[in-house]
Amino acid sequence: MAEKVCPFWIGYLLASPLRRLLQDPGKILVPYVKPGMTALDVGCAMGFFSLPLARLVGERGKVVCVDLQEKMLRSLRKRALKAGLADRIIPRLCGNDSLGLHEFEGKIDFALAFAVIHEVPDTRGFFGEISRAMKTVSKCLVAEPKAHVSAEDFEATLSIAEEKGFQVVDRPPVVWSHSALLGKRRDEP
Repeated sequence: MAEKVCPFWIGYLLASPLRRLLQDPGKILVPYVKPGMTALDVGCAMGFFSLPLARLVGERGKVVCVDLQEKMLRSLRKRALKAGLADRIIPRLCGNDSLGLHEFEGKIDFALAFAVIHEVPDTRGFFGEISRAMKTVSKCLVAEPKAHVSAEDFEATLSIAEEKGFQVVDRPPVVWSHSALLGKRRDEP
């Protein structure tokens, strides 16, 4: 589902411990993720958010990690093994036109789309797939980098999400990012 994909080498910068000083995954995610959940990390790259998600979902939870680049997923697997979290991580290689989430329909408690939507050519299809994967009562945190996405474009993205069954329930602050917490509308399947 990618239009302009982040080069593999950028993954090392995205996973940098220095980034954690301003965008601490634990602080960003802890209000939304509980033990036993099944979480989805779309555009997971090398796992900057995936590994903290795996810690938060605990031993009984799972994190479905989707990326377009096999190299990113290989690096994620190595990092998950080193951290002792590999049993909680489900890596999935997606295609250019689909996230490949069919087996997870109606099973996701929390989804994260962090700095990825601006790379997707079919935003409607993207949100449609995420909506189908999510449970009726679930949340999706979306964040886009202010350096790449204007406020106007982010609002257009949220309008598309609303067309696909989401509603904005909060606007949590995330450094360097436009962000919104989306909930599935009750009138959606």
